[in-house]
Amino acid sequence: MGVSFDSWQHGIGSVALGKRKDGKYAATVGGVVLSIPRQVGKTFLVGMIIIALCVLFPNLTVLWTAHRTRTSTMTFTTMQGMVRKKKIRPHLAVDRSDGIRATNGEQEIRFKNGSRIMFGAREAGFGRGFDAVDVEVFDEAQILTEKALEDMVPATNASKQPSGALLFFMGTPPRPADPGEEFTNRRLKAIGGKARNMVYVEFSADDDADPDDHSQWEKANPSYPSRTPLESMQRMREQLTDDDSFRREAMGIWDAAGTPEVIDAASWARAADPASMPVERLTLAIDVAPDRRVASVALAGRRADGLWHVELDDQKKGTDWVASWVADRAARNQLHAVVVDEMTGLVEERRGRNYLRGTDVVVTLAAAEGRDMAIASGQLFDAVMVAEPLVRHTDQPQLNVALSVARKRPLAGAWAWNRKDEVSDITPVVSATLALWGARKDDVERPMRRRAIERTAVIL
Repeated sequence: MGVSFDSWQHGIGSVALGKRKDGKYAATVGGVVLSIPRQVGKTFLVGMIIIALCVLFPNLTVLWTAHRTRTSTMTFTTMQGMVRKKKIRPHLAVDRSDGIRATNGEQEIRFKNGSRIMFGAREAGFGRGFDAVDVEVFDEAQILTEKALEDMVPATNASKQPSGALLFFMGTPPRPADPGEEFTNRRLKAIGGKARNMVYVEFSADDDADPDDHSQWEKANPSYPSRTPLESMQRMREQLTDDDSFRREAMGIWDAAGTPEVIDAASWARAADPASMPVERLTLAIDVAPDRRVASVALAGRRADGLWHVELDDQKKGTDWVASWVADRAARNQLHAVVVDEMTGLVEERRGRNYLRGTDVVVTLAAAEGRDMAIASGQLFDAVMVAEPLVRHTDQPQLNVALSVARKRPLAGAWAWNRKDEVSDITPVVSATLALWGARKDDVERPMRRRAIERTAVIL
């Protein structure tokens, strides 16, 4: 056909069309999922695969669908140029339109052997009512709803192709506002090792990549700079003024919502002990949601058996209650430390020391954007994920839910907690993480002056 591919395209083609011993496509059930940035060449690759299949297999029916009509029309225009190549054009249907039809709202490429590729937009209802479809391509898969899949996927059940039907899902990482659950779920399934019948390919830069690092552009885009020139990448960088947009569109980096749970439910359950209680190194830690609509205070300490303990001590709306609540606990208990995320706005400096605002409670600051938070997150993870957990929790619903919606964000060469989405509340798990960090740390600020006669009682 006079078409040449780069090595990465050969690789994807090999696995996408790979077959099992019975002659069926290995991905006929789970599909071929491609998370690839813009300006790489995924449309050309999948388009040429589809054209080749149409030439090879008579009466092959393909639906190529995008979310938007504009995208579908652009792809149709691009593929017209592809099939008009000198060695491909003779395979097109012989009629007035040379096998290309773009009238009455229908966009279609037809071949001499009865194969055809039809194009349409999901937002316009394209895909409903078809049957005996052999291949479906879901372009803009980051905007793909369950309803669209219900409309289209059953059409492949009547495919007569001996190798089975094929589904292609290709797109870029979803924006927070996109209905990207279907695309995200496929990624999580693949990364979690649960995809036994799916091809999943992702090109992306490192999670903590600098948007202006050209070596990271090359890592995310194997077509750069040979086929995707420097100017194309620079143009995207100039026009996509939001760093997160550029990271998604040009560098293929997924937001936290698209990453798996950091600590899975089964591992967290192994560390549960409803009767757990700390007896020494009692530490409180405070975290406040970015919008300040809710705050959490967690408790950590060491148990009598030497294991560590974490729990959510209290959680309420707003932040006005926090200072007085913690001051009361500190007055009635000999605490090891009170840890506060420096970004909470609850700390004031007096005489060279950091105090909980409006109180005499001396606090230990945890740098929100530095090593402290990264070390603390790693400590909790390691304590839970070892074969015999080194920490116990009391199986509180608030903490369990917070952990289920907590994801990673790159920080200081490691990682720290991040919210799955804007409405997720992870203050219970962040405060528990900081409390454990403070309890294990020796060089902390003592919250209150020691009493002349030391007596200890746990009354939290």
